[in-house]
Amino acid sequence: MSLPQTLAAARPIDGGFSAQVPENWMQGRTTYGGFSAALALVAAQRLADDLPPLRSATINFVGPLSGEVEVRARLLRRGRNATWIDAEVTSEAGVGLTATFVFMGAVEASILHLHDVPMPDVVPLADAAALPENAGPSFAPNFERRFAQHRSAEKQPEIIWWERLKDAAGLDPMVAMILLGDALPPGVMPLTGPAPISSMTWLINLLTPLPQTDDGWFLLRAAANYAEKGCSSQDMAIWNTRGEAVAVGMQSIAIFG
Repeated sequence: MSLPQTLAAARPIDGGFSAQVPENWMQGRTTYGGFSAALALVAAQRLADDLPPLRSATINFVGPLSGEVEVRARLLRRGRNATWIDAEVTSEAGVGLTATFVFMGAVEASILHLHDVPMPDVVPLADAAALPENAGPSFAPNFERRFAQHRSAEKQPEIIWWERLKDAAGLDPMVAMILLGDALPPGVMPLTGPAPISSMTWLINLLTPLPQTDDGWFLLRAAANYAEKGCSSQDMAIWNTRGEAVAVGMQSIAIFG
């Protein structure tokens, strides 16, 4: 099942909705982080039909999520330009995810234009080789993926892929962006090789009020800048096919192995 199909089958509960996490969105014993974060964002958006665009999200991956989950959101504050909404995803095992979303409309500012997130030198989308369909965790087949890095004999703590969702029909563009944004393996993995991992926190800032691209493709980059004693920190960024940055972020990851 896709996320649109999961949402269509969800049932309303007090403060949010209940949904069944499909097996094809699992990552080991828990739900793929982008999927559970997208559920939280949907619950937040449903609190009001006149919210300004999403501009930032702080997500905590607290524990495993699987099976039937309950997704609830509550308004923290609504100002003239910005709105803060808290969301939580729980299952029988307890709290699995908490998130704070900041929605903000355009305001007059002294700095009018500062766009300094250049796209790295990558293999063009048309020339990029596809990843094997069955490679990676259970949720991977929900995406089309292509290698974007130029071949190099030197291993770097960085992963850059072209990716797009196979089914984003009817999804809010920001929900689709959150669903896609956590799809890369950890940037440190080229150095460690395959290993059990668990995302702990994820901060993502949206650089546009409406993410747009050609034919659904985005370029995702994860670059580790620290790894020691089982903990890795990485910078993340997303560009559209025109080379425009649409999101940046950071993530903290536990690596077991």
